[in-house]
Amino acid sequence: MRKCLLFDCDGTLVDSERLCNIGLVIKFREYGIELDADELGIRFRGWKLAKIIETLEQESQLKLAEDFVDSYRAIVTNLFETELKPIQYIGETLKNLDHPKAVVSSGPAHKIQQALRVCGLTKYFGANIYSSYEVGIWKPDPGIYIYAAKDMGFSAEDCIVIDDSPVGIEAGYRAGMKTLFYNRFNEKCEFEPVVSFCTMKELPQLIHT
Repeated sequence: MRKCLLFDCDGTLVDSERLCNIGLVIKFREYGIELDADELGIRFRGWKLAKIIETLEQESQLKLAEDFVDSYRAIVTNLFETELKPIQYIGETLKNLDHPKAVVSSGPAHKIQQALRVCGLTKYFGANIYSSYEVGIWKPDPGIYIYAAKDMGFSAEDCIVIDDSPVGIEAGYRAGMKTLFYNRFNEKCEFEPVVSFCTMKELPQLIHT
């Protein structure tokens, strides 16, 4: 049976999460609040941006300006253009995977498209991009992966999720899909069937088995 591969974007295809967190560090510094980009990555990887900002706003006892998100996204857009890199080995890996592929991400569609373009990965996905902002479902809700599978013309059991965040792994598992955890930080996973791996070189073998 032919499988459909559903990839997360940030941290799975492109090494963007630190750049996104640097954007938050820059913006909160305007309010006199010092944040640590690495700590933000550990705490909030895969989260919905609005939830991250709400949490940080409460912790810092701040009322952020109405244009905070827009100005934050402008910073991240510029960082992507100058500093964004693909995840190591992902280009070669995608080239060797002859499967239908889609990107399923909590980020806005324009951000996903920019990331793929800058990193030279657009050709592997074409228009198969599913953004939480357009679907209206955020991980760990499995509905985002279920929606993508259905739209791609596949049943859940014929899809494989590749994700790097705990919330994404939970979404894939709860969707009833084979789920592969790109586990760069050697984190524990509470979902026993999920398979962890630490380099994209391993991915083709995991998919074919």
